[in-house]
Amino acid sequence: MKKDSRLPAEIAREALRVLATRHLPPTPANYQACYNEIAGFHSASSFPEGPLLQLLGRLPAADADAQRLLESVRASIQARSWLSFEESMLAYALVLARRGKEAASDVGLPEPFVSSLRTLLDAVLPVVAGEDAGFRAEAEALHGVLAHSPVERLVLQDRLVRLAAMASMAGEEQQEIKSALLKLLHLVIENIGHLSLDDQWLKGQVDGLLAAVEPPLTLRHLDEIERRLRDVIDKQLRAKQRSVEAQSELRQMLSFFIDYLASVRVASSGFQVRIEGSAQRLAQVERIEELAPLLAEVVEATRRMAEETAASQRHLQSMQEKVLATEAELIQLHLELDNASNLARHDPLTDALNRKGLDEALAREIAVVRRYETPLSICLLDIDNFKLLNDQLGHAAGDQALIHLVSVTRQCMRPSDTLARYGGEEFVILMPDTPLDKGVDVITRLQRELTKAIFMADSARRLITFSAGVAQLTAEESGEAAMVRADRAMYLAKRAGKNRVFGA
Repeated sequence: MKKDSRLPAEIAREALRVLATRHLPPTPANYQACYNEIAGFHSASSFPEGPLLQLLGRLPAADADAQRLLESVRASIQARSWLSFEESMLAYALVLARRGKEAASDVGLPEPFVSSLRTLLDAVLPVVAGEDAGFRAEAEALHGVLAHSPVERLVLQDRLVRLAAMASMAGEEQQEIKSALLKLLHLVIENIGHLSLDDQWLKGQVDGLLAAVEPPLTLRHLDEIERRLRDVIDKQLRAKQRSVEAQSELRQMLSFFIDYLASVRVASSGFQVRIEGSAQRLAQVERIEELAPLLAEVVEATRRMAEETAASQRHLQSMQEKVLATEAELIQLHLELDNASNLARHDPLTDALNRKGLDEALAREIAVVRRYETPLSICLLDIDNFKLLNDQLGHAAGDQALIHLVSVTRQCMRPSDTLARYGGEEFVILMPDTPLDKGVDVITRLQRELTKAIFMADSARRLITFSAGVAQLTAEESGEAAMVRADRAMYLAKRAGKNRVFGA
């Protein structure tokens, strides 16, 4: 595929145009696919964690060293790290090669092992190779080695070493391309947000996209962001359509009202003419018998005018009711849209603020601290043994533990406090008007309340605890610096035996 010679900014604008033309949702995956298509880059597939773990189970563990290296390979696959995977796999291959050399350099490898290597190579090649002709040629050469029976161990070792080195470089290049694209996408989204400061609905969507492209990227997180953005877009479309309809209705009512006022004016002028005529005739009356028909005409003209006035009032009241109903409907639509946009600042699992929402809340609290010179304590807490809970009971139980922690925390928080999910099993609590010693006391009480609260999982009661660090913002300190100090204190609390609160 021929690469595009245009500047990255020009390719980025073209990619956004293609997204709009194809009516694709503005997700990072869609944007990256369009960008790669225009720029002539190869779009790498996702990490094949499942197939690699399945193949790993078929690799032999001849001794303790091989078993240890296989566990290292498993950890690198679960961490989705190509570099670690390549290093571990190479070390494993070298151990096997060394064992084979010690036994007999001319003895071939077992067929199940060779077959597993072939399958592993087929799974890795499309992801790492890209457009690197050298890597592909080396992989094909390795395929040739594996095709011979028996496979020569030393030859295989040499090919694996060379392929691992090339795979490491190719993987690093793919990671750099991904990082560069994410930075570019982040810049484009931020620029759109700066150009649309007055459109709060669009700002909510932009915040959602910024949260979506923050690493680490997970399909679950991207799917949730896409669902919320679709909801915002749908509500925005309905609100705008209803606004157009309401404007048309108001124009029609205003036109009718103007026409009606004109007719009322004509009727009023006719009534005035009749009254003036009756007054002139009244001045010429000489006999009392002539007053009766004249009085009847005046009464009839007055009755008609009263009926027309009453009808005008009814029309005006009806128009007013329609205007109020339309206004109430638009207000409700706008409230729904605002709520949908605000969801982009919340964690989809726990409904606590996400990193984007935390950044905004922290900036507000720091502004108050600088203005009124009040204390602000920041707590960073981490659930103890959370990985063990996930491994024993599954991720569903882990999710429920996070929700349980947030529920108990909110019961103990003040209305002025802020709770945010910092990442994984880590949470941040902002406590305004709270010095360090009081902040430590508050989090310690929260630990006791969490211990009392019953968390049921797998039909059994489970004790949920956390370790926490608390830091008070200093006069010239940034929020990020205070978070770093709180994180260090939390780490010390973990090292001291967990289920503790340390001040920074």
